[in-house]
Amino acid sequence: MNMDAQLPWADEVHDEDEEELEDTEAECSGKLPSTGNSGNFLTKRGITLRVLLKDGLIEAGQGVLSIHYLGRKFQGDLLVDGKIRWQENGQTFNSPSAWATHCKRLVNPAKKSGCGWASVRYKGQKLDQYKTAWLRQNQAHGPAAEAQSPLSEGEEEDLIEDEEEEEEARDGKSSNLEQAEYNKIQCKEGTDKAHRCGQEEIRVPVKYSTLGSRDSARDPHTLVELTSFMTLNKFQPFHVSVSSNALLLLDFHSHLTRSEVVGYLGGRWDTNSQLLSVLRAFPCRARLRDTESAAAIEEEIYQSLFLRGLSLVGWYHSHPQSPSLPSLQDIETQMDYQLKLQGTENSFQPCIGVICGPYFQLNEEAESSICPFWVMPPAEHRPNDYGIPMDVEVTYTQDSFLTNDILHQMMMLVEFYKGSPDLIPFQEIWKEDKTYLDKLKGSLSSRTPKDHGFGPVLDQVYTFLKHVG
Repeated sequence: MNMDAQLPWADEVHDEDEEELEDTEAECSGKLPSTGNSGNFLTKRGITLRVLLKDGLIEAGQGVLSIHYLGRKFQGDLLVDGKIRWQENGQTFNSPSAWATHCKRLVNPAKKSGCGWASVRYKGQKLDQYKTAWLRQNQAHGPAAEAQSPLSEGEEEDLIEDEEEEEEARDGKSSNLEQAEYNKIQCKEGTDKAHRCGQEEIRVPVKYSTLGSRDSARDPHTLVELTSFMTLNKFQPFHVSVSSNALLLLDFHSHLTRSEVVGYLGGRWDTNSQLLSVLRAFPCRARLRDTESAAAIEEEIYQSLFLRGLSLVGWYHSHPQSPSLPSLQDIETQMDYQLKLQGTENSFQPCIGVICGPYFQLNEEAESSICPFWVMPPAEHRPNDYGIPMDVEVTYTQDSFLTNDILHQMMMLVEFYKGSPDLIPFQEIWKEDKTYLDKLKGSLSSRTPKDHGFGPVLDQVYTFLKHVG
């Protein structure tokens, strides 16, 4: 659960995606590599796995097919009839595209198509290369070579998918250019406006469309605006509910210090209703650079999750004086968590990130800004782009009462930060005639349970805060 840990397969995936970039663009756009014959009437679209099997370019066998996608590896058997059997659960697919689309949607539910022939490998080599080899062998045979066998249902789906992807690629080019130019203007206007107001120190978020490919020279703390699913003509792939107790504890934690804090979110995932329920927050009582203490705290959190029958469903952190929007580093961290927690077998388990902004100076309200987000993987033909931070719609539920262990966690957090130089001076003025303690009370007031009998207990916590420092 170490937040700074790198995925062991990250470098391998990037290398592989880079290698496949050119072939994937060609396959998904319907283009063919030049064969030196401008009059060639044979196309890749008429070639099926049955054709390649019949002509001896490939052989049926167990585990000879594979897909590598965003850190996940899928293994499949090639059957004698040209169908594919997924080894993980024995499910059979009629075509490479059907199998690739199914597997990729387990990792990225928003994925529309699989670009199967460019994604599936036979004994380590892309199936698309076997199509090209078959074309070179059969160019001299004329139209008859294209009609070796009628297309099956799955093979017809492959053909339709290729045509749809080609049309999408054509339609998207002009609109993407227009949007990029518009975004440049909007980003410049936002920066100029901030400068006119004398807010140079404020981190101005950028639009995702201005980022381009990953760049090591870019500041990893660059904030990125969220993208709505509606903007991309997509539906949010899962529902999310967050309990008031979880919000109260993470908001309280974020208010205590000028430094960034971090914690985890526990809850449950219901596959039938596709609902991710965030029920508890688990603060990390450790400094971000203190790896030794962090390991012990994370083990304690793991045990707490287990004892409560909860799963790890996300993480949270604070942006004390900045907008509650994800940075490039946050996007990469969230993508890592999604890969690690996505589930096994024929399943998908989402996880979310939550950012709390308690003291952003442009926020006029006492209530902290809360930003739940999820990261959509970049387009398959652009594997070196950043993931897309998506705005997650959340239903907030009010708990009936405040549990004793949450109150205990609050007191332990106060003890942890007591006497530290970055502790918030709660008796000092925050804004106008309101103190920082007034600000904290105002933010937590919307996150308290239905039972107001816990008010005196919270007052004890607030009284304790007045005397620490």
